[in-house]
Amino acid sequence: MADAKVIPFDDDRSRGGAAQRQSRRRGVGSRRKGEPAAVREIPEVKALPESPDQQDDVLVTQEDKEPQAGWDKRIAGGLAFLRRRLTGDYEVDDFGYDKELTDQVLMSLLRPVYEKYFRVEVKGVENIPSDGGALIVANHSGTLPLDGLMMQVAVHDNHPKNRHLRLLAADLVFMLPVVNELARKAGHTLACAEDAERLLRRGELVGVMPEGFKGIGKPFAERYKLQRFGRGGFVSTALRQGTPIIPCSIVGAEEIYPMIGNAKTLARLLGFPYFPITPTFPWLGPLGAVPLPTKWTIQFGEPIPTDGYPPEAAEDPMLMFNLTDQVREQIQHTLYKLLVQRRSVFF
Repeated sequence: MADAKVIPFDDDRSRGGAAQRQSRRRGVGSRRKGEPAAVREIPEVKALPESPDQQDDVLVTQEDKEPQAGWDKRIAGGLAFLRRRLTGDYEVDDFGYDKELTDQVLMSLLRPVYEKYFRVEVKGVENIPSDGGALIVANHSGTLPLDGLMMQVAVHDNHPKNRHLRLLAADLVFMLPVVNELARKAGHTLACAEDAERLLRRGELVGVMPEGFKGIGKPFAERYKLQRFGRGGFVSTALRQGTPIIPCSIVGAEEIYPMIGNAKTLARLLGFPYFPITPTFPWLGPLGAVPLPTKWTIQFGEPIPTDGYPPEAAEDPMLMFNLTDQVREQIQHTLYKLLVQRRSVFF
């Protein structure tokens, strides 16, 4: 019998597999005669450098570079800020307001207290106009005026235009050595009708707390009960300029320093309107001056327009009384509503 030629069982598959692998390497699939070859674009593969250090540099992604670029930008911005400070190349308005210092330094110092310590929740920021003057009227409490500073951060950080709030402060603020300079730099000014009208005329947001020391220095037993709003001077100012009045209610500030007593004799000796006694101060010394970490809510109410009144309306005592009472009632009603919704003082 003639010797048979032995053909391996998988010979066809091997040859076919090899041909297919070769076709894949060439980027050409199987095709009939006369058909054009389908050419696929093969991505270019770059060889890694031989050095391990160079390989690490190549493998660094864009995400890894972004934090470094962010820090470089911050350092460059900080150095530029220091250069402008040293050379005097910055602007201050006639009230002493330093916008760059407020944005870069003061707001940066207040923001951790606002976000992490008091964990302020803001509502109704859409009621603050995008441009033009407006008068924000808020309740005042807390023994120390931290509520005004937190309201300033709330407006700046939550408003779409990052507007700045210019607070009207009491005389005592501008009599204290260091506080005076910081208050002026942050845009605060004396609580008088002339300064308020000048700011509103320029289209600024102006903040006022008509309770004054009666609100901030009231005992803890009277918390969230609004005191008398003076003689309605803020209403007269808004009427003269035709700017809206925006009621603002702040919950959480009453409990940061629970005032259980007032050392009136010591307050008179020091020239203060009151000298607070709290469960921690002055018993714990400087440690007792640390505020309690309460949870805050700041709500801006619907604006009360004043541009529809005639110019002589600012001299009408009955109209001023009615508008003042309307603002006060709206703030008090919102305070009660927020207190009902609050589950805990601290959480």
